[in-house]
Amino acid sequence: MPHTEKNKLNPMAEAVRKAYRAGQEDEQLEPHVRVDSSGKPIGMVKDGDYVIFYDIRGEREVQITRSFTETGFDIFPVPEMNVHFVTMIEYDPSLDTRVAFPPQGAVEGTLSEVVSKAGMKQVKICESEKAVHVCFFLNGKRHDTFKNEKRVVIESPRDVPTFDLKPEMSADQVVEVTLSEIRDKNNDLIIVNFANVDVVGHTEDREPILKAVSVVDNSIGRTVEEALKEEMIVLVTADHGTVEKWYYPDGTIDTGHTDSPVPFIVISNYLEDKDFTIPQGKGLIDVAPTVLEILGLEYPAGMVSKSLINKEALYKLTGGRKRNRVLLIIADGWGYNKNSKGNLIAEADTPVMDRLLGKYPSTTLIAAGEAVGLPVGTVGNSEAGHMHMGAGRVIYSDRMRINRSLEDGTFYKNKAFLEAIHGAERDGTRLHLYGIVSFYSSHGSVEHLEALIDLVSQENVPELYIHSLLGRRGERPESGALYIDRVERKCNEVGLGKLVTVTGRYWALDREQNWDRVEKAYRAMVYGDGTPVLDE
Repeated sequence: MPHTEKNKLNPMAEAVRKAYRAGQEDEQLEPHVRVDSSGKPIGMVKDGDYVIFYDIRGEREVQITRSFTETGFDIFPVPEMNVHFVTMIEYDPSLDTRVAFPPQGAVEGTLSEVVSKAGMKQVKICESEKAVHVCFFLNGKRHDTFKNEKRVVIESPRDVPTFDLKPEMSADQVVEVTLSEIRDKNNDLIIVNFANVDVVGHTEDREPILKAVSVVDNSIGRTVEEALKEEMIVLVTADHGTVEKWYYPDGTIDTGHTDSPVPFIVISNYLEDKDFTIPQGKGLIDVAPTVLEILGLEYPAGMVSKSLINKEALYKLTGGRKRNRVLLIIADGWGYNKNSKGNLIAEADTPVMDRLLGKYPSTTLIAAGEAVGLPVGTVGNSEAGHMHMGAGRVIYSDRMRINRSLEDGTFYKNKAFLEAIHGAERDGTRLHLYGIVSFYSSHGSVEHLEALIDLVSQENVPELYIHSLLGRRGERPESGALYIDRVERKCNEVGLGKLVTVTGRYWALDREQNWDRVEKAYRAMVYGDGTPVLDE
């Protein structure tokens, strides 16, 4: 976009465009900080200030929130100050924050709960990159384990800044642990997640992605082979798609999730050449009752979906055995796209999945939009995918709750928001709005930020400052500058607020205890450390 007179009103957007020209991109954008004519940072977070962190999902938001709110925080140096923090949703129950949209409670009657109550043993295995999805969301948003539930979380590599530099991640360790658990005949249900396709798929480098796909394919082959030796029934599926649609229609790379369905394959020693068919048009909510059917367990009252395998097919699948053990493999991010163009799943070397799809009963499952509790037309994500695999019913997302509150007007009457706004008015302090600026991100929406700006503009807040995070996932290249321009224009339109920091989400939204990254994001907001952008 050319630098016009109108764009001079939006210096942060121009600064982001300049960063693009210097080789930076949205995800890892170095912090940019607005400064006055003397070089002093504008709008930093100070003692007594109020902050509304409007991100959703939450697992990546915990660390940066802790650094602002935790008494005695000492992981990196922070000043002694009291910041009144409001979060859009509950990121973690241990955080000292006011929550605008409190949790509606854990989902009852999930797959894991039913298996536990039946006295069966279950094991969940994953890399740390996917621990929250496999251990929390799959369990219906429960942090604690159920009785007879074991969790094995293998640390994702920490010797590389991004996983495209190590696309194999920790898959070998995940496989080895899984093989050991398969051999333990006391385990009735084993759930294993291979993270590579999703995690590496958020980069723009073709070769590492192709390798990640092949690594997962090989890992599936090794675990399936061992499971069949141990007479287990194997189900292979995914939580959402990614690299099976790697391009936008204009040819630019799409690093985000997709609205594609995902594969679902049923495997056992008793099947020969697709002995039965599986219904089409079903969704991830049908995974839980299918697992329960194979295990010989009744569905709980709230599980409205049904097994994908009927009684006749079940007999063929199990060979008529009464006790069956199940291995559920989640190939995270492995979507299905019948078109080969721009399809890195189809382009990669995948002999195992090709053979399994050719030999065993299979179908595809809906993994996006309303089928997983998300707004119509939106892409899937790991949170929704795992939660719906475990819930066996549609659980409406926090985004849906918030969007509905905007439609009925209750958003503008939210007590947590109003307490922060009125607190800043009463105390004569500053109000800060913090979060990702995106439409497609599962972590938040620029529309929620704009609604907050509208709400604040109706009050008498002395100073309003906005701190924005950028992320490329699901967005077109260099879209961050367009969002920053949109936010700055919104502030100009209402005559209130100033966008004062812009930072790549890589630094702020960490969930792997990379505190050096979080410290960089924190220092941008508190000390003004970053590339200075002159206020015009």
